[in-house]
Amino acid sequence: MTRYIAIDWGSTNLRAWYYRAGECVDERRSEAGVTRLGDRTPAQVFATITDGWPVAEVPVIMAGMVGSNAGWLAVPYLACPVALNALSDRLTCVEGKAWIVPGLSVERDDNYNVMRGEETQLLGAVTLQPAPLYVMPGTHAKWVQMEQDRVIDFRTVMTGELHHLLLKQSLIGAGLPAQEASPDAFRDGLQIGSHDRSILARLFEVRAAHVLGARDRRHISDFLSGLLIGHEVAQMTQQLTHSRQPIVIIAGSALAQRYQQALAFIGTDSVTLEGDRAFQHGIRSIAHVLAH
Repeated sequence: MTRYIAIDWGSTNLRAWYYRAGECVDERRSEAGVTRLGDRTPAQVFATITDGWPVAEVPVIMAGMVGSNAGWLAVPYLACPVALNALSDRLTCVEGKAWIVPGLSVERDDNYNVMRGEETQLLGAVTLQPAPLYVMPGTHAKWVQMEQDRVIDFRTVMTGELHHLLLKQSLIGAGLPAQEASPDAFRDGLQIGSHDRSILARLFEVRAAHVLGARDRRHISDFLSGLLIGHEVAQMTQQLTHSRQPIVIIAGSALAQRYQQALAFIGTDSVTLEGDRAFQHGIRSIAHVLAH
């Protein structure tokens, strides 16, 4: 498949790429995620983001929250364990305009989980950087156990959202000045978070420390980030089975560096894979199947 359109349509943002002769010839971005449509319909946003592109002539493949019950069309999940090549067999057409990639789910007494969008990144990742364990940082970080190209299990950790809520809507962040980057504060947080089995009691200490002058009020965001990421990484690597192979971090550079530092802190090797590269490679795989 040499011509196709790929769309990553999440809750808060939308990104689209037009490929011709196997190369990206145009890229567009919008803040019209499925929770930010305003008075527009998904079809209207789709028409705007693809304006001038040959949507009637080439496959259009969309992934992410566009396929959720809050999106354009609720697309069923594929239950894990599942082979990732099943994604291209279970696409759902929406209004004759585009194909939506299904998400994945886990439904057990000890684990109820869903993902949308990350499965497409994983499809690319298993070719670009095969691994038994992936971590996909973000608002809701995913930890995914694999057996070759099969997703066996995954967990979601709300580290990114918790950091935002604590800093912006809780007593921890009340009255703080503008935050500044501090590698030392992040490292301090890693040290504490990675050694505590539960950090609930530590959270109030974040506020107490800066109120009492023991911690710089300008560096609370990075300290809290280290505390939460350090705890997440320590707990999830203990909880999930993985070999001695490096854990693959699928993310943009800033978040990837934080997780790589956290994993190194507990003595675990890792490699990084850029999230957009994984996503686009996954979409390309699906487009190739559609062409045949």
